[in-house]
Amino acid sequence: MASRSLSRLSLSTTALDLRLALVLLLITLAIGTGGLMLIEGYTLLEAFYMSVITISTVGFGEVRPLSDAGRLFVSGLVVVNIGIVGYVLAAFSYFVFDGRLFETMQYNRIQSKIGKLKHHTIVCGYGKYGREIVSHLQLHNHPYVIIELDEEKLHGLLEEDKEVLYVHDDATHDDALFAAGIERASALITALNDDSDNLFIVLSSKDLNPNLRIVSRAKEVRGREKMMKAGASHVIMPEQIGGFYMATLISKPGAVEFFSFITNELSADIGFEEIRYDQLPERYRGKPILEMSLRKHTGVNIIGHRLGTGKYEVNPGPETILQPNGSFIVVGNPEQLAKLRGMID
Repeated sequence: MASRSLSRLSLSTTALDLRLALVLLLITLAIGTGGLMLIEGYTLLEAFYMSVITISTVGFGEVRPLSDAGRLFVSGLVVVNIGIVGYVLAAFSYFVFDGRLFETMQYNRIQSKIGKLKHHTIVCGYGKYGREIVSHLQLHNHPYVIIELDEEKLHGLLEEDKEVLYVHDDATHDDALFAAGIERASALITALNDDSDNLFIVLSSKDLNPNLRIVSRAKEVRGREKMMKAGASHVIMPEQIGGFYMATLISKPGAVEFFSFITNELSADIGFEEIRYDQLPERYRGKPILEMSLRKHTGVNIIGHRLGTGKYEVNPGPETILQPNGSFIVVGNPEQLAKLRGMID
């Protein structure tokens, strides 16, 4: 069932189109003004005034007596405008009483907000994975825009949050990506069900914003390989991760349960953070971990080192120096991570 709250997204498909009504009204007004100037020799102001009172049927007197040709022209104008004015009134009433006029204003306000966003994340697809992604972004107060074509999914989203920023369109369209502010975004996550759609979005997004960090979902191994070649920063295969997780619960249940606990941000007081080289203040660049003294100043521990090549080093030594395109993975409680973010900012 199509959602009423989304009816503003398909204005051109309705029988009562307010824009069409306004265009017809303006065309009739222009014909009436031009005809009276040509037939009766009225000035522009006189002809415009006569056209307005004729179309509106208010019954005011003529500015000057009409000739026979003028009377015939005005009579035809009145007959034609009976239908046009009726259509205009019906369309306007429909938009007001059905709520579509105000919904359109609300949607335009949302688009205005999207136009002001910077360094946000674009989420393509609001399915079961998209909902989890959005929930996590909300938890961290990270700005985001959702692109979704299915009106029912968006209807459910709007029932939860009226102020959510979204674009109702196909995420494979460049226009949808531009509407979501891709040129100003810092990241994009595509979680559609079809690998070919996700691949297409990766290709388009990388072309529109080469600096964009892209995370994509994939079902097939060959799809994952193509997405990485197309420019995706990370490609996630949920089924593969789920299978690995379940098998590891058998072989190493304690380790998995501990990891599940510390990654559950709602129940654990432990969290992770990534520090990229470009985030480091100048005073820390080129210094080994020992001299950075992150544990002393913030309490966090560095547990991983991501090299510029994409490989990882676990528990890097105190002499390790962070290089361009690399990053450190740190662990700490919320207070310690907050101090770290303050130091980076």
